[in-house]
Amino acid sequence: MRVLFTAYPEKPVFQYLVTTAWALRTAGHEVAFASQANFAGVINQAGLTAIPAGANPEPWRVTHLPPEAREEERPGLPAPYDVVDTDVTWDYLYDGYAGPVVNRYVMESLPMLPDLLEFARAWKPDLVIWEPNCYAGPIVAKVAGAAHGRLLFGLDVFGLARQHFLRLRAGRDDPLAAWFDRMLAPHGHSFSEDLAVGQFTVDQFPASFAEEAPGLTYLRTRYIPYGGAAVAPPWLSEPKRRPRIGFTLGLSATEHFGGYPLGLPEVLDALGELDAEVVATIAGPEQAKLRSVPPNVRMVSYVPLHALAPTCDAFVHHAGAATMATISRYGVPQLAVHLHFDQPALARRLAAHGAGLAIGNQEATGPAVAEAVTRLLTEPGFGARARDLETEMRDLPSPNRLAADLERLATA
Repeated sequence: MRVLFTAYPEKPVFQYLVTTAWALRTAGHEVAFASQANFAGVINQAGLTAIPAGANPEPWRVTHLPPEAREEERPGLPAPYDVVDTDVTWDYLYDGYAGPVVNRYVMESLPMLPDLLEFARAWKPDLVIWEPNCYAGPIVAKVAGAAHGRLLFGLDVFGLARQHFLRLRAGRDDPLAAWFDRMLAPHGHSFSEDLAVGQFTVDQFPASFAEEAPGLTYLRTRYIPYGGAAVAPPWLSEPKRRPRIGFTLGLSATEHFGGYPLGLPEVLDALGELDAEVVATIAGPEQAKLRSVPPNVRMVSYVPLHALAPTCDAFVHHAGAATMATISRYGVPQLAVHLHFDQPALARRLAAHGAGLAIGNQEATGPAVAEAVTRLLTEPGFGARARDLETEMRDLPSPNRLAADLERLATA
C-alpha cells in the first residue's frame, strides 16, 4: 500500500514519526513524507522520500514571535490544550478553539494544502499518518478517500481537549468544524469528527504515562529513538570510574527560545560537588556564557541520547517526551526539571510512577537539583521503578508489529 506522512516542519516533532515510517517501508510499503519545502533536507537525512508542499516561511512558528511573546508562550500548555492541568468550561474551550486553534495551529496547514492535494490526486495514498499539528493530513485523506490516523509526539492533549469540547458543546457552534468545512467545500466534502482526532491514534508511551481521550481508538507501540545523524564518541565505551549523571535541557530552549530557563552555572556548580561524573549536553552559544565548569563535568554540544543514556546512573532533563521516553528505555532514574508544553504533566507522571523525581523550573536551584540527584543515586527504590518502566516500554509492540496493524486498518 501507499502511505503518506504529513508533518509540520519541526525537527523534534518529525523525529517521532521516523521509525514508524521506516517500519512501513521495511514491511514492503511505499512511503512518502510531506512537509514544507524548506524541510526536505531533514526528511532526506532520515532516509525518507520528501514531498515538498508549500514554500511558506512558517509565519506562525513560535520562533518568529518577538522575544517577549515567545517567553510568554513558554510555560505549560496553551489553551485549550491545558485540559490536563486545569478545570475547563465551555467558554474557555470555545475561546481556545476559536482563537489559538483555528487562527494559529490550523493555519500551519494552509501553506501545504495546494501542493499536497495535487500530489495525493496523482499518487493516491491508501493511508495518511499525520501528527496533531498538521491538519493538512486528514483533509488530504478525506479528499483522496484514504484511511488516516494521528501519531502523537507526547500526551494526547489534543484528543482530550476535543472530547471535553464535545462533552460541553450542547449544539453550540464548533469553530474547528467550521474551518474544516471551508477547506473541504471546494472539493465536495464536509467535516466529520475523525478529521479532528483521526480514525485511530498511535501512541508511543506506555499506559502508565499515557493520557487517553474517552471514545478514541489507540494503538500503542514501542518508542524507538531517532535523533538525526549521530556519532557516538569513543569515551562512551571507556569504563566508568564513578557514577555518571547525564544532563540535557533539550533543543527547543536554545533553538526556539532565549536560552535555558534555569540558572545553568548554579546547577552545574552544585552537581560539581557530587562524587560523580556529569556529562552535560550544552548548546555552543550557552557554553560560551559559562565562566567556569567544574572538573567533574564533561561538557559537549551533542551526544546521541540513546548512546549516552545506557551508560548513566541518573539523568537530569527537561521532561521533553522524546528525552523521557529514550531514558526510560534503559532503566535509568530521572530528574525532570519541567516548564514547557506537556513537560509538567509528563514530569508529574514520572514522579507518580516512582522512576524519578520532578522539580518545577522555578524551584530548580543548584542545591535542589543536587539533592534530588543524590536521592536518585542512593535510594534503591528509584532504580527498581526505573527498571519496571524499562520493562513496560520494551513489552510494547514493536513498530514492525504496528505496521501490520496499520495495514489491516487501511485495508479494512
